[in-house]
Amino acid sequence: MVRFRKEGVRLDQAVAEALGVSRARAQAWIAEGRVRVGEKVVEKPAYRLKGEEVLVEPPEEKPMVVPEELSIPVLYEDEDMLVLNKPPGLLTHPAPGVYTGTVVNALLGRYYEVEEAEPPERVRPGIVHRLDKDTSGVLVVAKHGGALEALARAFRNRLVFKRYLALTEGHPKEGTLIAPIGRHPVERHRMHVGGIAARYAETDIALLATQGPYALVEARPHTGRTHQIRVHLKHLRAPILGDELYGRKSPHIPRQALHAYELRLPHPRTGRILEFRAPVPQDMVRAWEALGGVWPEGLVLERV
Repeated sequence: MVRFRKEGVRLDQAVAEALGVSRARAQAWIAEGRVRVGEKVVEKPAYRLKGEEVLVEPPEEKPMVVPEELSIPVLYEDEDMLVLNKPPGLLTHPAPGVYTGTVVNALLGRYYEVEEAEPPERVRPGIVHRLDKDTSGVLVVAKHGGALEALARAFRNRLVFKRYLALTEGHPKEGTLIAPIGRHPVERHRMHVGGIAARYAETDIALLATQGPYALVEARPHTGRTHQIRVHLKHLRAPILGDELYGRKSPHIPRQALHAYELRLPHPRTGRILEFRAPVPQDMVRAWEALGGVWPEGLVLERV
C-alpha cells in the first residue's frame, strides 16, 4: 500500500511516477479499483488531482523464473542430455524466495522455454536429480521430455552409479551403512537417521586416506534421500568438514567439503553406459592439503 499527495496532474501520471511503473500499468490498477483519492475509489485515469491523498494498493507480483547467463562448466552434451560440473554455491532449481542464480535459470531460454508454475519453485525443466547448493560436481540434465523420462527411470531403478568424495572430521567405519532417513523431529530443515517418516537409505563408505583426525572418504549412495551422505557420515561420527548443518564451520573451507566426483548411467536413447567425472575443485584440494593430507594417485584434481 502506497500513499502520496499530488496536485494539478492526471491520476494515472501521478500513480506511475509515485510507484515507478508505466502509465499503462497505472491505468490498469485504476481500472481495477486499486486507487483511492481521498475516501473514494476513482476509476478515471484522466482525473486531475487537487492535492488529495492518493492511496494505491498494487497487486502482489508473482515472482518469475527467468533465463540467466551463468557460467557452468559442461562435461558432455548431445541432442538428448547435458552433463554439468555444478560449482558450489549454486542451487539446482529455484526454492521459496530464491528465483535467480540457479541451474534452471541457466537452462531456460537456451534449452527450454520459460515456464510459469504455482509456486515458481516448481519450475524444474530437465532436472533429473539434484545436488545440494554447496555440493559441487556431476549433474545430469535432460534436454527433452523423452530423455527426462528415461533418465528418471534409470535413477529410480538404481541403474546409476554415483561416487562422491568428502573430507570428514573423524574416521567413519568402512562398509555399507543401511540407516533410514527422515525429517528431524524438532529442526525441520535437518534430516535425521530414524527421523519422521524415515525411508530406506543405503551408502557404501570407504576410506581413501587419513590425516590425523581427518579423512578423505569415498561415498557411494545406492538411494537418493535428502542430505543422505551428510546425514550418514554424521551418524558414523565423522561429519563432513565445513558442514555447518550437520557438523561445524571450518577455517579451511567455506562450505561442506562434498563433491559428486563420478557418475555412470545408461544413455537415455541408446542405453550405452556413459561415465563422467568432475575434477575435485580447488577449495577441496587446498583444504585437504592445508590439513596435511596428500591426494591419492588416480584422482583428477582441478587445475588452477
